[in-house]
Amino acid sequence: MSQHPSLKSASKIIAKRNVLKRFERIDILRERGKWKEGDRATALPKTKSE
Repeated sequence: MSQHPSLKSASKIIAKRNVLKRFERIDILRERGKWKEGDRATALPKTKSE
């Protein structure tokens, strides 16, 4: 019996994600100089992935 195509392994699926995780957003803000150590990680400003 063969496996259904929708059950492919995650490593084979390569797509650009539209949503960043919190730590990824903080990394981008650090690069732009808009994040200081000690700032709160809630209610972060919107960032676009590059």
